[in-house]
Amino acid sequence: MALYQINKGINKPIEFKGLKAQYIGYLAGGLVILLVGFAIIYLLGVPVHYCIMIIAGLGSALFYQVFRLSHKYGEHGLMKKAAKRYLPNHLKFTTRKVFLNLKK
Repeated sequence: MALYQINKGINKPIEFKGLKAQYIGYLAGGLVILLVGFAIIYLLGVPVHYCIMIIAGLGSALFYQVFRLSHKYGEHGLMKKAAKRYLPNHLKFTTRKVFLNLKK
């Protein structure tokens, strides 16, 4: 019989250094925005040392926030939280027709 390797990670979410799923994209997008922000601040004439301090502070805040969201909500939790806002608190029916038609 032939020996086959089993890929045990076939349905697992993408994970990189503790970040799961869409949070990798959020971090990448934030870093691109910080790069563009650095260029804009530098072109405005702010000294390089101040630019680096500002971007380093914002970058630290970005990393902290993205990792915190990743650990708090996990792979699908943030999407579930966003979807929960669109659920109504209660339903109001003025007639019994809805319930009587359920048997058909």
